[in-house]
Amino acid sequence: MKNPKTPCIGICSTTSVGDAICRGCKRYSFEVINWNGYDAVSKAAVLKRIEKLVSQILETKIRIFSAPNLKSGLERAGVPFDSKLSPYCWLHNLLKKEHVQINDLTEYGAYVLPEFEKFSLTELCELIEQEILILCQAHFDRYFESPQPGVDNST
Repeated sequence: MKNPKTPCIGICSTTSVGDAICRGCKRYSFEVINWNGYDAVSKAAVLKRIEKLVSQILETKIRIFSAPNLKSGLERAGVPFDSKLSPYCWLHNLLKKEHVQINDLTEYGAYVLPEFEKFSLTELCELIEQEILILCQAHFDRYFESPQPGVDNST
């Protein structure tokens, strides 16, 4: 297995402000810190988790109709993305880095679903981020949080 590249998009909040979950790439702080020590399988597992969580949220709000247009838009804007991941992960990177500069999402091969058209792109991005962070925190609490002594977490 080839060593996966870092999902970092250059706006790390774990190292700059001490967040438990990076507002940029959505890795947990311990994953950011230990990334270079992970083997390819461990890195791939982290990327797969992020891909599932991000895609789960974005697919309910935005539709990608042209991955090639999205890819070329990312390249034009200089936004990093991993072509091995879902185009919804690429879109997430674009929205994180460039949403203020985007006037027409269709130029990037995507459109906002009708029930979310009432939001400005900035408002929609804030909603998406809130939901992704909630989902990431729930995943962390479920799979990484140490059980409390005397508390039955099996239910």
